Amino acid sequence: MNQIPLSSALRQKAPGGGLPPEAVGPRKLVLSRKGFDAGYGGMPSPILPDGTLLPLPIPSQRDAFKLGQLNTTVDLAPLLADLSDGVHSMDTCVHMDPDLDRRADLQSPGWRPAFGQSGAAQSHLEGQGVGPGDLLLFFGWFRQVEQVRGRWRYAWRSPQLHVLFGWLEIEQVLSIGAGRADAIAQHPWIATHPHIANHEAYTSPNNALYVARKDSALAEGCPGGGLFRRFSPSLQLTDRGEKNRSIWSLPEWFHPDNGREPLSYHGNLSRWSKGDGLCRLKSVAKGQEFVLDIGGLPQATEWATDLITAH
Repeated sequence: MNQIPLSSALRQKAPGGGLPPEAVGPRKLVLSRKGFDAGYGGMPSPILPDGTLLPLPIPSQRDAFKLGQLNTTVDLAPLLADLSDGVHSMDTCVHMDPDLDRRADLQSPGWRPAFGQSGAAQSHLEGQGVGPGDLLLFFGWFRQVEQVRGRWRYAWRSPQLHVLFGWLEIEQVLSIGAGRADAIAQHPWIATHPHIANHEAYTSPNNALYVARKDSALAEGCPGGGLFRRFSPSLQLTDRGEKNRSIWSLPEWFHPDNGREPLSYHGNLSRWSKGDGLCRLKSVAKGQEFVLDIGGLPQATEWATDLITAH
């Protein structure tokens, strides 16, 4: 049987609903926690009054990229100064990873979205079998902001949220620790990614780079990685009305019933409950990547496709 492109298969529903058997989606879905947090940055990334999501990469003195180089039309200088009480500025060095939306004047020819990982976190991804064809969804700590009398502040009583802010469909995993020169020869544009550019700081032998597809296999007409531009309820992980941002409301298929393996690091079933077509999860406070096997779950592929299509 000839395999049809997934983006076409999603529009050709099989009788009785769901995807036709030819449609092949990601085997693994990875929820990756990134950006400013309580330990690194010390404040939520802002959701602007028009709904724009502005994910802030974590501060890092060992990296050369600066907040002033983010790809945004927002006047960042007063926003950063006001929200951080002067701690952060346009000159704050940050770890630009995942690198999903680099400014055009800072891109090398052939640039694509990419994500680096090493050490124990990379060992976890390897152990979970994450590789080409799989999907990374990045989430972070966000809060609504407002401007009052010419100054930015977090909106009064606005909730602190975990929000999805970007995606990457993996085409290739490059071994940087074992083959840095070969990886750069194959993809010269990766030389400015922090896991390659600052090789003295990333000495782990399993230092790796996840390279996005040029074009999405899930959502026709979309790139293989990028940022979700504006906040919408579909991007919010935190259960609506919850004060604890780590309590999530997810599609019901996330629930580890029927003998399915749970989201990694979430094997304690007391963390899970479900009802009204959703599942509720008390997510762990620490951890970078959480992996779920979604092979054979067409509803998971459809959910991911809807997110990317609406980006």
